[in-house]
Amino acid sequence: MKCWSDERRVVVTGLGVVCPLGLTLDDLWRSLTQPLHTLSQSVANGAIAGFQGRIDDFGPLTPVARKSLRKALKLMNRATQLGVAAAQRALADSALSSNWYEPHRVGVSFGAGNVSVMPEDFVAGIHACLDEQDQFDFARWGTDGIPKVAPLWMLRCLPNMPACHLSIINDFRGPNNTITQRGAAANLAIAEAFHLICDGDADAMITGACGTALEPFNLLHGRMDNELGEKTGSSSEPCRPFDLRRTGPPPAEAAGALVLEELCSATERGATIYGEIRAAASSCVPARDSFGACQKAMQNALRLTLGQTRIAPENIGHVHAHGLGTRQSDIAEAQAIRRIFGRQADRLPVVAAKGHMGNASAGSGAIEIAGSLLALRRGSLFPVRNYEQPDPDCPVLPVTGDDVAAGTSFLNLNMTAGGVATCLAIEAWAA
Repeated sequence: MKCWSDERRVVVTGLGVVCPLGLTLDDLWRSLTQPLHTLSQSVANGAIAGFQGRIDDFGPLTPVARKSLRKALKLMNRATQLGVAAAQRALADSALSSNWYEPHRVGVSFGAGNVSVMPEDFVAGIHACLDEQDQFDFARWGTDGIPKVAPLWMLRCLPNMPACHLSIINDFRGPNNTITQRGAAANLAIAEAFHLICDGDADAMITGACGTALEPFNLLHGRMDNELGEKTGSSSEPCRPFDLRRTGPPPAEAAGALVLEELCSATERGATIYGEIRAAASSCVPARDSFGACQKAMQNALRLTLGQTRIAPENIGHVHAHGLGTRQSDIAEAQAIRRIFGRQADRLPVVAAKGHMGNASAGSGAIEIAGSLLALRRGSLFPVRNYEQPDPDCPVLPVTGDDVAAGTSFLNLNMTAGGVATCLAIEAWAA
């Protein structure tokens, strides 16, 4: 798709996060930069402390949004709650009033991981079909089991629920879509929002992604697809992106959201601008087995993105890697970076937030973008946690200290085990 960003430029004017590293931008940055021994146990467990799905967990709300959200809460599962909360926090951060744009000019493009069916919704129905020996009687399911199933179970596990609820709560009547590409979903959703504004189909978009790998079925899928790491005893091994000893990431839950606006409108209303999206690209290279050709896909995405943007490769300040911390994923990503940047990769800083919180499927990508945008504003990068022993097969430069300059632009990389790779180019804003 041709990018019309020369005519309509797209900037980020709001950020919202709900993740194990915190519920505010200050909390996120503090967790990314503080020593490991000072972090709370919730970070190690991948869970979000302090988020119970109550109305007050969704950040500042207008009276109308608060009333609508209160009604909708019973229809939301955990992942949907996280996504809506992150987006509402991003809207509050952007200070975007409801009457600045016409409702049909504001849309939602949101990413979601595998939205799990919740076993507890079926417990009563299963119990109703047990015989005297506590064996399940299939013949009774239609008459005795189904009437006991939670009636709203389907609405709670649809992946498009975050986008639906956000549009209803805020009366956004513009383009609305949901991307379900697991680890690549955040970048793909943001890229779609970017192109919609570039092409004049919207003036503002709420975008981002939510996901959890903590639910039982999601945990199962993650381990089957080699997107989660080993577990020893009662806890998971830490995520070690690009480290020689890496065994994969622990499961986590997270959501992140961005408010994107057309530049002229954003500056006219005096919005705070975190950065400008300069290019976006993706590639899918399947393979004969269940895992895709990730290195080739990432090379394609990187090449296409750098070809679209006016930022010279030598002026890229840092790369926020997918950094899954598995053997093959990190090798594929590192080799792709090396192939595209050549010897410049020897001095191109690389960060990876999964080393800090684990893998939250689609939700991780949006948190990673927020982390790098905060790094641009503060001028310095955060270290890649747990990186201690370089792997010769991963010829990149992970950040290990807290005094590395962030530069004025970055690439955000995401991919899936199936061979989908995505890349965003974002530049710091200078009025």
